[in-house]
Amino acid sequence: MGSSRNKFTSLLLMFCLVVLVRAEYAKYKDPKQPLAVRINDLLGRMTLAEKIGQMTQIERVNATAEAMSKYFIGSVLSGGGSVPAPQASAEAWASMVNEIQKGSLSTRLGIPMIYGIDAVHGNNNAYRATIFPHNIGLGATRDPMLVKRIGEATALEVRATGISYAFAPCIAVCRDPRWGRCYESYSEDPKVVQSMTTLISGLQGDAPSDYTGRPYVGGSKKVAACAKHYVGDGGTYMGINANNTIIDTHGLMSIHMPAYYNSIIRGVSTVMVSYSSWNGEKMHANHFLITDFLKNKLKFRGFVITDYEGIDQITSPPGVNYSYSVEAGIGAGIDMVMVPFAYTEFIDDLTYQVKNNIIPMSRIDDAVYRILRVKFTMGLFENPFADPSLAGEIGSHEHREVAREAVRKSLVLLKNGKSASTPLLPLPKKAGKILVAGSHADNLGNQCGGWTITWQGEPGNNNTAGTTILSAIKSTVDPGTQVVYAENPGRSAVDAGEYDYAVVVVGEPPYAETAGDNLNLTMPEPGPAVIQTVCESVKCVVVLISGRPLVVEPYIGAMDTFVAAWLPGSEGQGVADVLFGDYGFTGKLPRTWFKSVDQLPMNVGDEHYDPLFPFGFGLTTEAMK
Repeated sequence: MGSSRNKFTSLLLMFCLVVLVRAEYAKYKDPKQPLAVRINDLLGRMTLAEKIGQMTQIERVNATAEAMSKYFIGSVLSGGGSVPAPQASAEAWASMVNEIQKGSLSTRLGIPMIYGIDAVHGNNNAYRATIFPHNIGLGATRDPMLVKRIGEATALEVRATGISYAFAPCIAVCRDPRWGRCYESYSEDPKVVQSMTTLISGLQGDAPSDYTGRPYVGGSKKVAACAKHYVGDGGTYMGINANNTIIDTHGLMSIHMPAYYNSIIRGVSTVMVSYSSWNGEKMHANHFLITDFLKNKLKFRGFVITDYEGIDQITSPPGVNYSYSVEAGIGAGIDMVMVPFAYTEFIDDLTYQVKNNIIPMSRIDDAVYRILRVKFTMGLFENPFADPSLAGEIGSHEHREVAREAVRKSLVLLKNGKSASTPLLPLPKKAGKILVAGSHADNLGNQCGGWTITWQGEPGNNNTAGTTILSAIKSTVDPGTQVVYAENPGRSAVDAGEYDYAVVVVGEPPYAETAGDNLNLTMPEPGPAVIQTVCESVKCVVVLISGRPLVVEPYIGAMDTFVAAWLPGSEGQGVADVLFGDYGFTGKLPRTWFKSVDQLPMNVGDEHYDPLFPFGFGLTTEAMK
């Protein structure tokens, strides 16, 4: 009797152990299981609150461990300039992200959050990160493989801060330079923009050929990318940010849509919706373009995310009928909602709408399935935390060399000498005395533009690390050449200087988004005055630092040489590399250079096309042997 009782007890213990093991084993936690099995297993376990939490992206400042676990938050972001501390190190960033992640992993199902950031020209919120040229300059390079390498470098610098998701690339086709985001667009030509979707493959890795439509992220040194802003953001009336794009279906599909096809082929993980409208209908509420076209026709399988407080702007004024905005946005097919601050209101409204059959559960399941697909695909469940070994990638020498190469290739030489027979470039390194002038010659903040450390960017040399154009010139010329710098020199000083030649560096102050909308596109003072003062007395090279073509026709005659340098970023040495002939000029205009704003919008292929410099123009020089 005793032995049979022992046998029974043993069997009971074994049964209990099997039950315990079964309870702990969940298919979604097993990386050996097929992707669809993992997603469906997890989705089947989730409550409505857990599902809606996955659809919610909140600001870093609100992402306490308590908020993450209480609301099952699926994603966190840093808005422009939202940092753990001023001049925070990579380690400080990673520590912050890890703490937030611990809150997510403490929940019942332990679904990791995905952290997103605007890494639009490098990991530009991070102190000492490599700042690459803005997209308009990269468009001038016509070098898709260079852009892919920039994506690879950016992915490493983003991962160095513990972040796994970049809100890039912007694949807008800017059709009017009055738009404040025109520098975020590679070109007015959709073909050039299409060619630059290589950035996605740099950020995410090369997707296998059978991956079309499905998100792909190739491991823990890559990041999820985001094609934005869907769709027509670059075509708004008079270039007014977030305004109305008035164009027929053929125009939308042939100008603004093509780069999305390439992005989807490359396995882009996410698509961000535009604040703008198409023929009066807000994109954030456009069911046809988000669901019928992007998801169903193009077979995009990643997730669709709003812009910052994007659903608020479905109504005018924004947020006036928030429950309607939630219903319209989610109903249109949006999967993740960027609600930096009012996230509890969003969660409450969406919960109410699902419980009352206003939004069907199938729509919620579609959203969560897509979000989980991206998280599983990128290995976030297996590697939810920062990799401390990557901290040294921030601002590495190797990445700065890539940026410097990008600067060299982005510069467009528009004039070289008062006549073709008397070129001024390349400049001689050996000279008696040279003048460097202008507001942008010794100003890293101006050189980098918006979306640098802060959202709008800031002038000055104390915001981050890099090389100004003045510093670059000083380190390039012969040690015996005297370099005199005067930001805004007087005429008598210029006349008395007996300079061999002058380099004048002027342009726009930093700006981002609506703050950059500009209907007159004149060169800010004292830029024109410095050009006139210096170029009347000395042979001069004018280097324009700007996010777009500006009105230069009144001054072009006074200049000996004119270079469009766009917004080159932290590596000013790339400018000196070509001015002094270590490398030749190769850049081509990524957009039409107008004579007067009265001509705008004017794009290549237009019937009345009368530019100062046409699309694709750019003089070349040979490197000095």
